[in-house]
Amino acid sequence: MKQSIFEITENVALTKDVYRMKLAGDTSAITAPGQFVNILLEGRFLRRPISVCDWEDGILTIVYKVVGHGTEQMSEMSAGEKLDILTGLGNGYDMTLCGDKPVLLGGGVGVPPMYGLAQCLRQKGIEVSVILGFNTQSEIFYEEEFKALGCSVTVATADGSYGVKGFATTPLEGMDYSYFYTCGPEPMLKAVYKATNTSGQMSFEERMGCGFGACMGCSCKTLTGYKRICKDGPVMKKEEILWEA
Repeated sequence: MKQSIFEITENVALTKDVYRMKLAGDTSAITAPGQFVNILLEGRFLRRPISVCDWEDGILTIVYKVVGHGTEQMSEMSAGEKLDILTGLGNGYDMTLCGDKPVLLGGGVGVPPMYGLAQCLRQKGIEVSVILGFNTQSEIFYEEEFKALGCSVTVATADGSYGVKGFATTPLEGMDYSYFYTCGPEPMLKAVYKATNTSGQMSFEERMGCGFGACMGCSCKTLTGYKRICKDGPVMKKEEILWEA
C-alpha cells in the first residue's frame, strides 16, 4: 500500500452515469490487475474504493459509476485538481492459472478491472474472450477498447437492445474456454459460479471501511474461514467461495 497525491488529467463521461478518470502520479504500488485504490474526498469521512481499470508508469485510469454523493463529487472534478489516493490495495488476479483460452466476464462497473486483466493477458500472447453484460444499450462502455486489444468480444443486454439478449452468463453456453475471470454484482457472480464448468476467479464488490484490513468491516465467510474482501480479496477462487443461502 502506498499513499500518494495524484493530479487529474481527464474526467469524462462514458455513459449517462459512468465516468473515466485519468490521473498522474506514483503507480509503483500497483502490481496486478484486479487491485483497487482508495480515494480521499474533501468533506467525506471514508475513502472511496475504486477498481483499477488500467495503469502504466505514472498514469492511473479508473472507471466509476455515480451511485452516491462521493462518486457524484468525483464526477464534478476537473483536470488539474488533486486527490489523495492509496494504491496497491487488495490481491489481484492470478494469471498463471488462465490456460490457453480464458474467458473474462464483466457486468456493469465490473467491466473496468477486466480491461486491465485483458491487457496483461494479451501482452503475454494469450487468446482472450470477453463477455460484457449490461442492462441496455445506453449503458455499454469499453466494447471497442477490448476489441482494440485483440480480444473476442460479446456483449449481452438484459433487454436485448444490443448484442445477445440475456445476461453475462448467456453467451457461455457452448463456449470453449480454459478458465474464467469475472467481476460484477453478487447476483451476477452467483450466476457465473453456477454456469461455469471450469475453475476461475471472482472479484467481489463490497462496502469498505478502512480498505486495507484493519477494521474487519468487509469480512465474508469462506470455506476456509472469514476473509476480508479488502485485504484477502477482492479476488477469490471459485472453490473457496461459500454462498449464503
